[in-house]
Amino acid sequence: MSGVTRVVVASANPHKVAELRDLLGAALPGLLLVARPPDGPDVDESESTLEGNAFLKARALVAFTGEAAIADDTGLFVAALHGAPGVHTARYGGPNAEPEANRAKLLAALDGLDAVTASERHAEFRTVIVLVGADGSAVTAEGSVEGWIAPSAIGSGGFGYDSVFIPLEGDGRTFAEMSETEKHALSHRGRAIRALAAKLGSPTP
Repeated sequence: MSGVTRVVVASANPHKVAELRDLLGAALPGLLLVARPPDGPDVDESESTLEGNAFLKARALVAFTGEAAIADDTGLFVAALHGAPGVHTARYGGPNAEPEANRAKLLAALDGLDAVTASERHAEFRTVIVLVGADGSAVTAEGSVEGWIAPSAIGSGGFGYDSVFIPLEGDGRTFAEMSETEKHALSHRGRAIRALAAKLGSPTP
């Protein structure tokens, strides 16, 4: 994987792409991230693991562009829900569900269990990120953060489930109440990207 200085981002989620640019730009300033082509392939995330889905997305883009690609998959694992939403986190409220619908379903599921205390609402965010080279070589990294699900959405920042996730290592605020810098220091994606950067080293432009 040495010598890779240009990578296509597999995600079409603008919030996730912005985070990847911020985090990878800081960790690997010599790495140029290129936006996913508008006509890039849609991938059915059919694997049963985060790593499997990340590889599906990255390899599909490598095959389409002929260039190195980076992809991640993130899951929110809630103990009281037997690990749900898990690998279905992005589609928890339905195949085309908006983030608000995903959050609403999660909160309703916990309310239905009468889960009130932090221990009953324990959750873990996990991210697996993969970089696949044009030659098929690959580097993977993981990051995770434990926390609990808030009783209701709090905060206007972030995206996805950020407004209902309170990290244990924080000060009681949800990710959506934190600045980007504060969130990146604790988040699953921030940790995964820093781990990936450590494996790659700094590419030379």
